[in-house]
Amino acid sequence: MRSLPGILLVVLFCTAIVSAQTAEELVAKNTQAKGGIDKIKAIKTLRSVGNYQQGSFLAQVGQDAKEPDLVRETFTLQGMTQIQAYDGSTGWQISPFQGRKDPEMLGEEDLRNLQEDADFYGPLIDYQQKGNRVEYLGHDSVDGDDVFRLKVTLKNGDILYYYLDPDSFLEIRTEKQQFIRGAMRETVTDLGSYKQVAGVYYPFSIETGPKGDPSSKAKITFQKMEANVPIDDSEFKMPSAPAVPSPQKHEEFPVPQKKTPKPPLPTKPPTKP
Repeated sequence: MRSLPGILLVVLFCTAIVSAQTAEELVAKNTQAKGGIDKIKAIKTLRSVGNYQQGSFLAQVGQDAKEPDLVRETFTLQGMTQIQAYDGSTGWQISPFQGRKDPEMLGEEDLRNLQEDADFYGPLIDYQQKGNRVEYLGHDSVDGDDVFRLKVTLKNGDILYYYLDPDSFLEIRTEKQQFIRGAMRETVTDLGSYKQVAGVYYPFSIETGPKGDPSSKAKITFQKMEANVPIDDSEFKMPSAPAVPSPQKHEEFPVPQKKTPKPPLPTKPPTKP
């Protein structure tokens, strides 16, 4: 007769297999819902332009992205433009709102966020090759509606929770957990108004802020997204000028949720999220 501990081990093993298969299946359905892997990977560049709003505060945002991991994000207010960019190895910024007009290297915290934005196809596409781990956590609810919940542990240790609509299999919410200087920072992002760009669905509405503080949410509404526009790699390179490491306690770009005064640029619209 098989021992109870042996039976428990078999049950746990089988549960792990079913969970892994379910997670992989949901990732596949999410990928297909966005347009399918072929259409997703046919997009090599993406240019996005939109408006940023937090309360009565208004500004313009933009993002140029190029596969596999190049990104340039802008935040424009009253004729001044803040830039953060990552060229696949180096992260830099120009921050006129802080009185800095010369390019400077990003600190470790800002660099980590920008590197995550730079993942062109998102953390779910080719997640195993990227060193990410995906787990299915079962059903949950968002604003009273049933959803599937995925946990994505990035290679760098940050954690993303994806809430997938059970009908469309598109993500309608993500939650992000980061451990920064010994403290956990949690961010909630609601995604909506999906529209097709070159056959792939992207969210044109992104509302983000610190978890538990809805009054601090900022909303980005995209007016335009263009796929496969010519973008030279030089756009992402730091201009030649004296580069000084920026302080580690630098405000994140964008700032809605977690900081001020500088509001945030959205995490790159998903082909993912």
